[in-house]
Amino acid sequence: MDADLPALAPILAEDRFVTVDGLKIRYIERGEGPAALFMHGASLGSSADVFQRNLGPLAEAGIRAIAYDHPGFGLSDTPADLSVAARRDMTPKLIDTLGLGKTALIPHSQSGGMAAQLVLKEPARYSNLIAIGTGGLLPPQENAKGGRGAATEQEPSLEFTRQQLLSTTFNTALVTDEEVALRHARSTGKNFEAHMARSGVGAGASGAKPVWQRLQDIEIPFVMLIGREDRANAFERAELLKQRYPELDIRIVANCKHMVPWDAAGEVAKLAIQAIRG
Repeated sequence: MDADLPALAPILAEDRFVTVDGLKIRYIERGEGPAALFMHGASLGSSADVFQRNLGPLAEAGIRAIAYDHPGFGLSDTPADLSVAARRDMTPKLIDTLGLGKTALIPHSQSGGMAAQLVLKEPARYSNLIAIGTGGLLPPQENAKGGRGAATEQEPSLEFTRQQLLSTTFNTALVTDEEVALRHARSTGKNFEAHMARSGVGAGASGAKPVWQRLQDIEIPFVMLIGREDRANAFERAELLKQRYPELDIRIVANCKHMVPWDAAGEVAKLAIQAIRG
C-alpha cells in the first residue's frame, strides 16, 4: 500500500437514495467527471461502506466515484427476487437513473462475475472493467481451502463480525472498532434475514459456460486485481488463468487478502485512475 494514499479513517460520504424498479437504493459518491461504479460483494454485512476509503482518491483525480448497496444489503430495500441475476440486472438501471452515461465498473468479490456478464452483454455501455478480489472469475482448483469463511445461523455478534473482518484483511490495523461497528450494523435485522433467504436461492441456470472461460471475449479494457494471500487458493488459480489466457491483464498484489479495497487501496486507486483518466 502506498504511503501517500489514505488508508485509515476514511471520510464518510453522505448517504443518498434513488428509486430503481420501485426499490429505494442507497448510494454514496464523491467527485465529478467520468463515472466509476464500485460494486460490493455478497458476504454478510457487505455494503457500499466497503469502499469509503476508495472514493476520495478517485474524486481528487477528476472522477465521479460512486458505490451503492445492492438490493437486500446495507440501507437499500430488500427485493422479492433475491437472486444474483436480479442484482446484476438492476445495475444498468441504476446507472441510467443516476445519468452516469458510459461507466467504469469496479466490482469486488461476487460482483465481479455480475459485472463481467454485464460488459459481455452490452460492452458499449461501459468504459472499463476493474475486478478486484473476484474468485468467481478464476478457474476452479481441486482441494482449494478457505472459501467464504464461517457461517452463522443467528444474527452475528460484534465479536463474530470482528473475526470475519480480521480473517479477510491482511493489514489488521484497518479493522478498527468503528469499522467493526459499521459492518455489524449492516449484518443484522433485515440484512441478516435477506442473507439467510439468499442462501436458499439457486445460483442460476446450470450448464452455462463459466464466466471465467469467456473473459477473453471482453471487448473493453479489463484488468483483474487479486490478493496474493486471498482465500480459496486465489493466487494459484490466478496463475492458472494467466497460463490459459496470457492476453488477460491479471495483477497480483502482495500483502493482500480478500478485502482488496482495504489492503490494496493505493493499488486500486492508481489502477482505476490510470484506466479511466489515461
